[in-house]
Amino acid sequence: MERSVEGRAAGGQADPAELLVQLREHHAQLEARLAELENHVSLSPAEQVERARIKKLKLRAKDQMAALAAALGRR
Repeated sequence: MERSVEGRAAGGQADPAELLVQLREHHAQLEARLAELENHVSLSPAEQVERARIKKLKLRAKDQMAALAAALGRR
């Protein structure tokens, strides 16, 4: 999903407000998966990699949301 959201952001095809909603949904999905992983007693190496990847994706989505919110506020 991150590719489709980012692709729209890069292409400028989606309405910024709609893109912000999509990014929030994506961030929530990442947060839910991260919570699932955090509930495990121990993580496999693959799950450790996934957890690190999810954290990076969440930060990227958060940065994109902040940028869009700022852009929408300037309108």
